[in-house]
Amino acid sequence: MRYCADIRQLEPLPESERERLVPVTKEFTFRASHYYLSLINWDDPEDPLRRIVIPTQGELAEFGRLDPSGEAANYVAKGCQHKYRNTALLLVSNACASYCRFCFRKRLFRGDHALEASLDVSPGLGYIASHPEIDNVLLTGGDPLVLATRQLDKILAGLRAIPHVRVIRIGTKVPAFDPDRINGDPGLPEMLARHSAPTARIYAAVNFNHPRELTQQSLRSLEILKAAGVELVHQTPLLRGVNDDPAVLGELLNRLAWGGVHPYYVFQSRPVAGNSGFVVPLRQAYAIVEGAKNHGSGLAKRIRFVMSHDTGKIEVVAVEGDLIYLKYHQARDPADLGRFMVFRLPDGAGWFDDLAPVEPARTKAVK
Repeated sequence: MRYCADIRQLEPLPESERERLVPVTKEFTFRASHYYLSLINWDDPEDPLRRIVIPTQGELAEFGRLDPSGEAANYVAKGCQHKYRNTALLLVSNACASYCRFCFRKRLFRGDHALEASLDVSPGLGYIASHPEIDNVLLTGGDPLVLATRQLDKILAGLRAIPHVRVIRIGTKVPAFDPDRINGDPGLPEMLARHSAPTARIYAAVNFNHPRELTQQSLRSLEILKAAGVELVHQTPLLRGVNDDPAVLGELLNRLAWGGVHPYYVFQSRPVAGNSGFVVPLRQAYAIVEGAKNHGSGLAKRIRFVMSHDTGKIEVVAVEGDLIYLKYHQARDPADLGRFMVFRLPDGAGWFDDLAPVEPARTKAVK
């Protein structure tokens, strides 16, 4: 893969702009594949694909924190998180084919947080093997598909040797950022096919943020993964200036569903340091997601709009008037699982922590 990792060498940008962005890239790492850079309309400063990978000075504005979902508390072994009873995460890479400016784990690409991810998965495998309640494992990072095929093979073989692990998920944006990683390596789908079985599936949670990422090359990479027996699901954060339009998000969901990629999650953007320019307030975000569903087929309507909060994965069920209705889709505390909640929704609120309790009298009224 060829990529640019020095903003000063990004020739489509004027030299003066490149120099202004150097301090941003020192704080939040920049890297973009030449393939993805070729998809950007450089004549449009608001081009959505440009917003995904090209830094802006707004990233230095005071906002959020590096770990807003409290992932640091979930580590049970080096590179292994266990937050939900049935699911473990293995962070197997601290690199990606390109770096999203809205990344919620951008801390991994800084030297002071590099130890969270580890190619040595033996401590995590040992933990998973000793916890039979874990029946599915998510490979994440960074992006697992940037690893060499032999390295990924070794990790998958280790997981397949644990009988109670039935589902392996791979979180990836490689089909959007560098589809030739898949298209040009016949050994990768062959290896994935060896580790896939009818009762022990491999899923790829592919991250596409905008319909223009669905090029012929990226669609071909998805077909190769499907032919290898990998089940494909789609997820994306809702991003201001990228997919915060019901027609755009609806087109994305539809095109993926038509291609056999099952809608999975739309995430509310987390309050991550540097990400203020991407956050859509919850009231508008809910309306956009519902509008996108109305543009879509029944398949596209299966998407869930969620927040990945410290306490769990919280589904936004409805917004009506000044109230927001929520449900724990996953929960750190098993007692919260499935719990229904009602909060007041202040204008401009963008995260669970911004919501206000409902007065007791009002609570009785909505019941």
